[in-house]
Amino acid sequence: MGHGANAGRRFAPKGEPQITGFNRIGLWSLYIKEIRRFLKVQTQTVWAPAVTTLLFLVIFTVALGRSGREVLGYDFGTFVAPGLIMMGMMQNAFANSSFSLLAGKLQGTIIDLLMPPLSEAELMIAIVGAAMTRAVMVGAAVAFAMWLYPDVHLHAAHPWAIVWFGLMGAAMLSIFGLLASIWAEKFDHNAAITNFIVAPLSLLSGTFYVISNLAPLFQTISRANPFFYMISGFRYGFLGVSDIGNDNAHVVGAAIGVGVLNLVLGYVTYRVLKSGWKIKS
Repeated sequence: MGHGANAGRRFAPKGEPQITGFNRIGLWSLYIKEIRRFLKVQTQTVWAPAVTTLLFLVIFTVALGRSGREVLGYDFGTFVAPGLIMMGMMQNAFANSSFSLLAGKLQGTIIDLLMPPLSEAELMIAIVGAAMTRAVMVGAAVAFAMWLYPDVHLHAAHPWAIVWFGLMGAAMLSIFGLLASIWAEKFDHNAAITNFIVAPLSLLSGTFYVISNLAPLFQTISRANPFFYMISGFRYGFLGVSDIGNDNAHVVGAAIGVGVLNLVLGYVTYRVLKSGWKIKS
């Protein structure tokens, strides 16, 4: 009897986690799984967005004429290229992170994400990290295509701004995509967010124009749009000029602001994920 009691004590109480600390192997495994998922169809997930974004550049430069049109002292093609790169990165970051949980919910395979010994933070880091990786790949593909395009000159005036705003833009849309996939109950919900929130905010954020051309009311609205700071800050990295403000201090302030915004958005998403809302219920 005593021997049996001692043997029973070797097992932890039900529900008590045995893998404590940070599960690096589990996080890395989920991250690689997410990477492989979109790389299996890379023609659709990486190269197609690059071609679509390049078409924007072709259409606008042809419509406005090859020369004579300058914005912020640069040819229109050179001005608009960084904004298009950032727009492609953000839209694809959202598309990637908004798919995983929603597909799991609809196909009944979400248990494969919830059962492994991964904390909510590890699950979130893996999904957001994979979405940011796709965004960087799309950005590199778009930048390469635009580098080959005539009359477009890409050179890094401020590399720190390219890296910071690029990563912050990808992170913001990756986290927002994860939050959207928690809320969504069918693919129509995701498509609605893409079509009515993500696409308008990215297109109306100064991608193709400077906001000083707008009426004061619409300038104020544009400055309330976080996409504006991502795109203008990213463009500042290439051109050295921006419509965020008249000096570098405004750009640094925007850089700090988007970092804080991502921390807040990340915390909110973590709390929602931890609550199990629409996932465990």
